[in-house]
Amino acid sequence: MTEKLASTIIPLYDEHAAAWERLRPTTLFERPWLDRFLQLTPANARLLDLGCGNGTPIAAYFIEQGYRVTGVDGAQAMIARCRQRFPQQEWRKMDMRQLDLATKFDGLLAWDSFFHLARDDQRRMFPLFRRHARPQAALMFTSGPADGVAIGSFEGQPLFHASLAPEEYRRLLQVNGFRVVDHVVEDPACGGRTVWLAQLVE
Repeated sequence: MTEKLASTIIPLYDEHAAAWERLRPTTLFERPWLDRFLQLTPANARLLDLGCGNGTPIAAYFIEQGYRVTGVDGAQAMIARCRQRFPQQEWRKMDMRQLDLATKFDGLLAWDSFFHLARDDQRRMFPLFRRHARPQAALMFTSGPADGVAIGSFEGQPLFHASLAPEEYRRLLQVNGFRVVDHVVEDPACGGRTVWLAQLVE
């Protein structure tokens, strides 16, 4: 029953986009991981940011480094902010589960977004990652540390998170042609996030 809360994520962020912008740290504590991700991509690469939010601070960092960004988010209020701030980039209002772009990317990121999907939806994302990845493309996402569901709170409403077991993520990556470059569980240097960094082996 709790996995049904996954369907509330997009409306929740759409309704509270202003609050998210106010509360979201902009210190870019993720930078060491973002830099490792970028090291696996060529200069001026095309990057796909899944669950891009309002474009700050992560997409903004990529843009400052000279990368071309396509951002995808299901919340119209978030995409509107992206388009206002960075009109030269490409922003798509789209549920990542329906990802179908006629483009392949050098890097795919799903940071603090992928873990809002129900577990079966997470499993179905890996072929979509592969379909949108150029040879040697980098893939990075955050997950939970173990199989399960966790319900947080945002603006007084339930905030859904889910994770597969680490062994299943490894299998899904391998089956879809990705090798694990690095994986850290609850990285203390990154706010306790569990991070996966992989690369398409082609």
